[in-house]
Amino acid sequence: MRLRALLETDALGLRLLGGQDELDRTVRGVMTTDLRDPSRYLSGGELVLTGLAWRRTPEDSEPFVRLLAGAGVAGLAAGEAELGAIPDDLVGACARHRLPLFAVHETVAFASITEYVVRQVSGERAGDLAAVVDRHRRLMTSGPAGGGPEVVLDLLGTDLDMRAWVLSPTGRRIAGAGEPLSTGAGAALAAEHLAATRGGRRAPHRVALGGTTYSLFPVRVPGHAASPGGQTGELRERALSDWLLAVEADAGEWGAPRLDLLQGVTQLIAVERDRRDAARTVRRRLAQEILELVQSGAPPAEIAARLRVAAPVLLPGRGTAPHWQIVVARVDWDGEGGEGESGAVAQSLLEEILVDPVAAGLESGDRIAVAHSGGEAIALVPMPAPEAPKDEDGTEQAGGGAGGLQADVLLAAVRDPLTAGLADDGRLTLGVSAPVQSAEGLRGALEEARHARRVAAARPGRVCAAGHHELASHVLLLPFVPDDVRRAFTARLLDPLRDYDGRHRAELVPTLEAFLDCDGSWTRCAARLHLHVNTLRYRVGRIEQLTGRDLSRLEDKLDFFLALRMS
Repeated sequence: MRLRALLETDALGLRLLGGQDELDRTVRGVMTTDLRDPSRYLSGGELVLTGLAWRRTPEDSEPFVRLLAGAGVAGLAAGEAELGAIPDDLVGACARHRLPLFAVHETVAFASITEYVVRQVSGERAGDLAAVVDRHRRLMTSGPAGGGPEVVLDLLGTDLDMRAWVLSPTGRRIAGAGEPLSTGAGAALAAEHLAATRGGRRAPHRVALGGTTYSLFPVRVPGHAASPGGQTGELRERALSDWLLAVEADAGEWGAPRLDLLQGVTQLIAVERDRRDAARTVRRRLAQEILELVQSGAPPAEIAARLRVAAPVLLPGRGTAPHWQIVVARVDWDGEGGEGESGAVAQSLLEEILVDPVAAGLESGDRIAVAHSGGEAIALVPMPAPEAPKDEDGTEQAGGGAGGLQADVLLAAVRDPLTAGLADDGRLTLGVSAPVQSAEGLRGALEEARHARRVAAARPGRVCAAGHHELASHVLLLPFVPDDVRRAFTARLLDPLRDYDGRHRAELVPTLEAFLDCDGSWTRCAARLHLHVNTLRYRVGRIEQLTGRDLSRLEDKLDFFLALRMS
């Protein structure tokens, strides 16, 4: 299609601000962006839609337009919703680079322009394939009754013989037609997609998995605003929040019409993503209100009243007095990165982590309420009151029915893809509280979850979690021992053994670890190490001689145990 066709369509409400002589340019696609440098995602011929969130000063317009012109885009359409009138510096920059510039009225959604361009481009480039896209569009825009992404993917299969799935950033199946992906394949594809995106590779990403080639396309929400962290932050946020379309085919063998078609399909699916995110705003607002009351020390009666309002929304049809758990997550980046950005990313990730990994569909997270403040995301998770175990006569046992979310279980299915998305400059840490039943317990649960998260943060690895049960163990204390104290303590006890092992290959340190792990049992330790008991006694005697400690004394055993844990 030609650029001038956009002006001839009254429903789009576009107004030409410059570039009258360039209106015969061909539009080959459409892209919505607020990145300061979107050039890596451009292939030429696109109509670029922007909300101007990238513009912080008048000096930002010139480099932005220069990058677009260098990438060969067809034109630029800027929304008036953010700044009102389009700034003169942007108009001037477009004139200098001969880039046609349109103003988009604040009442016109970018999604409407995207859908129009996708239909027109598909019709001109793909012939009969345009009918498929148009059918998808009508079904997608007709609301939930139209079937949503499932119908889009079903039509890809029936009309184009393509098996495809929409996956979350952790690889959870959101939509798909036909047979599901094999066990673990979704997480593996998500990990490959996140690694490729963080590495700056241009989509689609082609991945061979189990002898099958897949092509991975990002699904980006129309009008996605730029994050406060600048270009690096924007890339991080997109990598960790985008859905992806996985197609069982090799896109390297496709022609331009089919690639354009799939890009159009991702834009249509993005409309559903936008709707899902809008639906979550109610739950996010509920969580924010409750947590503000908890943190401000509001009376329990006021918090309880707000919980009664939230329970039917978060736990429909299951009663109004559930148990609650609090989960706290934080994303930290090496180097620069704003707390606001980290909090939003942590919120998005926590919402995904709390969904049952085997649950599919758009509404599988309808029990999750996550707020964020600064760099921290906080989830309020309701659960039906657990049944207490009973004795043979039917009497409830005291203290039964704790249950609830477990930190290690939450991360089991998502650790690999999230590690790939965090790459070598990010960390996700997560803490889980014990379940509480009353409003009085929420403040303690919040502090408990925060303490658990700090325990997780002291562990190695890109994705770490800790639960409330760990707060009654020595593991709560070890992470907060200053580094210089750690080094001095472990050096005093273990360095003589390490030096001796280095000179004589005596394996005193492994022997000490095994001896303590066997609770000081000579026979069990000797059997584990495949040693004669006399040889073990000789080694333990050497350990005591070198360190001046007595491994028959509880205090000395405890010191060695802590030294090994901190080393």
